[in-house]
Amino acid sequence: MKNNRRSESCGTAAECAAGKGAAENKTMEYMKISETEEHLLERLHSPDDLKALSPEQCTALCAEIRSLLIETVSKTGGHLASNLGSVELTVAMHRVFDSPEDKFVWDVGHQCYTHKILTGRLERFSTLRQENGISGFPKPNESEHDSFISGHSSTAISVACGIAEGMRLHGDKEHFAVAVVGDGAMTGGLSYEGLNNAGKSRNNLIVILNDNEMSISKNVGALARYLSSMRSSEGYVRTKKAVERRLNRTAVIGPSVAKVIKNSKSVVRDVLLQSATIFEDFGFVYLGPVDGHNLVELEEVLLAAKEYHRPVFIHVHTVKGKGYAPAEAKPSEYHGISKFDIETGNPEVSAADSYSEMFGKELVQLAKHDPRICAVTAAMGGGTGLHHFAREFPNRYYDVGIAEQHAVTFSAALASMGELPVFAVYSSFLQRAYDQLMHDVAIGGMHVVLGIDRAGVVGEDGETHHGLYDVSFLCTVPNTVIYAPACYEEMRLCLRRALYRDKGLACIRYPRGSEKVSFDKTALNTEYTHVSGRKTDTLYISYGRVYDHLYRASRRMAEEGVFCDLLKLTRIFPLAEGVVEIAMSYARVVFLEEAYYYGGISQLLGDLLLERGFRGTYRRVAPKAYLPQASTDSQMETMGLSEHAIYQDMQQEAKHGKA
Repeated sequence: MKNNRRSESCGTAAECAAGKGAAENKTMEYMKISETEEHLLERLHSPDDLKALSPEQCTALCAEIRSLLIETVSKTGGHLASNLGSVELTVAMHRVFDSPEDKFVWDVGHQCYTHKILTGRLERFSTLRQENGISGFPKPNESEHDSFISGHSSTAISVACGIAEGMRLHGDKEHFAVAVVGDGAMTGGLSYEGLNNAGKSRNNLIVILNDNEMSISKNVGALARYLSSMRSSEGYVRTKKAVERRLNRTAVIGPSVAKVIKNSKSVVRDVLLQSATIFEDFGFVYLGPVDGHNLVELEEVLLAAKEYHRPVFIHVHTVKGKGYAPAEAKPSEYHGISKFDIETGNPEVSAADSYSEMFGKELVQLAKHDPRICAVTAAMGGGTGLHHFAREFPNRYYDVGIAEQHAVTFSAALASMGELPVFAVYSSFLQRAYDQLMHDVAIGGMHVVLGIDRAGVVGEDGETHHGLYDVSFLCTVPNTVIYAPACYEEMRLCLRRALYRDKGLACIRYPRGSEKVSFDKTALNTEYTHVSGRKTDTLYISYGRVYDHLYRASRRMAEEGVFCDLLKLTRIFPLAEGVVEIAMSYARVVFLEEAYYYGGISQLLGDLLLERGFRGTYRRVAPKAYLPQASTDSQMETMGLSEHAIYQDMQQEAKHGKA
């Protein structure tokens, strides 16, 4: 069976198209536009209009799109390098397929900007990632051309597999489900679960691997080495094509020999590459590698893939940051970037520090005195501040790729050997590893420390990236301790305690960005701080960065002669006995929480107060729904957690108390 699969696969886009007869039968009607005329984008009203462009116009169009991407992202921030690298691929897809009847599924979704531009959102593209604007990720409620929401990695193959099966069940044999997957996403296990099921189907499914040798950080591991060896086969492909062209020009015997070479291509390739591709072993027809910036080759291979009417895997090689020198030189820095100056490439605002940076630097200081400390990341070394640790202790630093589940289990195993593993991970990405936290860490009582970055709202990335749910699910993991420091120094204290005093799973959650502190930092601790002044019956409770908003709002009220007491929690779970006792002594208690309303700490405290027979009023302020993209300040206001919103709440509470 393996040999049969290989005999159906092709080595190059051109020979596949020739073998299946697709490229020869494809005709185009060209738009009557001067080749030198600019602003082609403004003349495109739907993806169908692309099919009337000449190859020269398509090349000009790609340049125009790149200019628009750079100009827009410089003002809005966003994912630049990945989108610059996928321009030609996106254009080719829309020229060959018929969206929305053909369904495009973008893995992670951060590389869908060109797709948005070409599917009727050009006029709104300046609102990218802005409040009430278009999202930086696919959104089905935004356009019929966005077939499935995405924001996290490695989901596209599973999604496309399900869509293709749905098409089959509906009797649709003409259209295709097309998944675009980055090589970084191929380090995630879900991609292989999808491949395993998709490959055995006979559905119209095409998986395009956009291989740029990067995820966010540089790709690592066995898969990265495997894809590198696949890319090296491009030399073989070019050599064979040159031989075929020469033979076809030779009288009588030439074409016959060329035909023999085509028929034996899989054998030749296996000899040169030493093995069949892993994707063929999954049951896919493999096409590639293909130059992802050559529109002619891309269209040929896509047309060929359509002819199979079975799962096809296309390997496309692109350059991340293509067309913008700063992004090509430093693709990791331009993966997700804030507003920047186009001429220099420098961000407009470069934060000197952040919670991520402080966490990483503090871990380095501790590791200098303790060889047991290990640092683990899931392809986010720079984003989580662990790049400092990587430089200092490369033998104790582990980048496992986009594989949060593996990262947790790997950390648990390190702990079983007496090491002190610290896994730094974005809150929204940690959601993937709930089972491993429960089964591999908690049951065995393994001492693992989690640095939960981007806790709370994250601004313009929107619903898929908010870190609002870690509190709710971590509280259900037995023997877990959770800290939520409100400043850098408190974070340092919590990290030391998590490493050396706690047992089992110890978590420190902290927000995106830098500290903003107005409160007194002289009495910091890892439990709680009760701030009481003049006699009052009202207590406000909070933790993390919200506490500073609360503190500033209370100062404004105090200036007006209205007072309330404050309780700042540092260890938010399990709640200290003293927290419940303090709350019981007030007539009115308000809990402000930057975490999901259901299952949060405010709900847990409410339950404890109810059990103790609390007779006062207890009110919670926390988000109950997904929050779309907007600035962090706007999202805090929407949740009722900004200084302004809390101040207004206090005014209403004061009126209610007097009544």
